[in-house]
Amino acid sequence: MNPLFGPNRFKLGIFSANCDGGLTMSLAPERWRADWDDIAAMTRIADDAGIEFILPVAKWRGYQGEANIYGKSYETLTHGAALGAITRRIAIFSTVHVPLVTPAFGAKAIATIDHVTHGRAGLNIVCGWNQAEFDLHGVTIDPDTRYDHGQEWFDIWARLLEGGPEFDFDGRFFHLKRLKTDPVSVQRPRPPVMSAGFSPRGRDFAARSADVLFLNVTDLDQVPALLADVAAHMARYQRTISVYTMGHVVCRPTRQDAIAYYHYFAEEMADTSGQAYYRSQRGETVKSGDTVVARPFENRLNREFGHRFDGAYPGVYPFVGTPDDIAAEMGRMSASGLAGCTVAFLDYLREIPYFVQEVLPRLERVGLRQPAT
Repeated sequence: MNPLFGPNRFKLGIFSANCDGGLTMSLAPERWRADWDDIAAMTRIADDAGIEFILPVAKWRGYQGEANIYGKSYETLTHGAALGAITRRIAIFSTVHVPLVTPAFGAKAIATIDHVTHGRAGLNIVCGWNQAEFDLHGVTIDPDTRYDHGQEWFDIWARLLEGGPEFDFDGRFFHLKRLKTDPVSVQRPRPPVMSAGFSPRGRDFAARSADVLFLNVTDLDQVPALLADVAAHMARYQRTISVYTMGHVVCRPTRQDAIAYYHYFAEEMADTSGQAYYRSQRGETVKSGDTVVARPFENRLNREFGHRFDGAYPGVYPFVGTPDDIAAEMGRMSASGLAGCTVAFLDYLREIPYFVQEVLPRLERVGLRQPAT
């Protein structure tokens, strides 16, 4: 069974470790450098600890600025195959930009990773938003049709992995002949699919085609309204999907130490020029028509301390405190209805052992997770 569908009530994944900076926009010298040996070592720790999945980011350009976070990144399909070969049970996701990869290539690549891992592959499907990245490939994104294009891509990809006789596809975006792939995926009818849906169109796409939807949650008070909106989208397709969010962890023996460290890398060492680039590309808010549905640059710590914390990645939930604090916050997140979250660290390899040793047992004691076996 893919660990994504395992017994733990609150599931965890490692996010963005294939990119330098991870989930920070900080000039802190100890920030994640995304060296391959460190990625491999960190992934083995997560694998041994029973963390459910690895989720990389597909990036082609950095966020400019002084640090140029994400300027260095590993391509996610080859990254997935390599990590799959050195792990035993963690699910290995690859992130694919559908404007850049044909569905037949995507099916062949994910099926390959699924065989390498004996059924632990997964797909994070991205329809694209940052035109500056796609200029590198000579591809133009149409914001009005990108999810329609993504839906056709998914339909072809999923049908290929189901197997069966050759078929033709004549749609709005794809006109393809004699489609077939061999081998098909180990997981039947296909590996699990993730999607991030920050806009209503994105949520609708995920409700129709994904198994997991990622939402920006920066305060738990937002969750009931978000889940109600997602439920309305799911009802249209008579489907049920799991909803996750993204987190950044700063865990220290004392709350004072954790808050001081977060302030250090996210405020004092913030890459403000990188943040300015991000804002220019994506905007300050996410809107549905004229209605603001998300403010990714605001979170509970901004309001509590009155600082911008520009070194923190926009839209990511901050877990900052002691192991008891982190476990309690994840417990509240689970109680709100979220099925899990990803975690990131300023330095994944240095910080994940403490998270595994101190936070995971606390989650086990309150019944959110089971001990790794």
